[in-house]
Amino acid sequence: MESVNPILGAAAVLGLWSVLMFFIYAVRLVSTGAKVGDLPAGFRGPDADSETPDTVKWTRHNYEHLMEQPTLFYAMVIILAVVGDTSAASYYAAWIYTGARILHSVWQMQVNTIPVRFMLFAISTLALLMLCVHAVMFTLQL
Repeated sequence: MESVNPILGAAAVLGLWSVLMFFIYAVRLVSTGAKVGDLPAGFRGPDADSETPDTVKWTRHNYEHLMEQPTLFYAMVIILAVVGDTSAASYYAAWIYTGARILHSVWQMQVNTIPVRFMLFAISTLALLMLCVHAVMFTLQL
């Protein structure tokens, strides 16, 4: 068996976390007494934001966020793994991104104060920037 590029571990953990966030949201939603079968045609989660408890709403928002910017993270990690980047800088940037996004999730679904969320998002974005720069350097052989 070929060795696996260790940078892929960070992407795998964030993928698992993203799926777990869906189940956390589902449990929180069910705990409110909501029944999927009772929802009108065309219903979307945001339609009920005004009546939804904050922790349920915040968890759904975070799950949606995990389907947005992290898609770029997954692409960069795959590019770096394919080109054989095993640098410590990329490895740590990937894990910093993953850790910051998980902390961002926990913070958003529990407390949701913007200054802390923004700081965690900024940290993850800086780590993602490093991964993007490394991907460009490796693929263009700079």
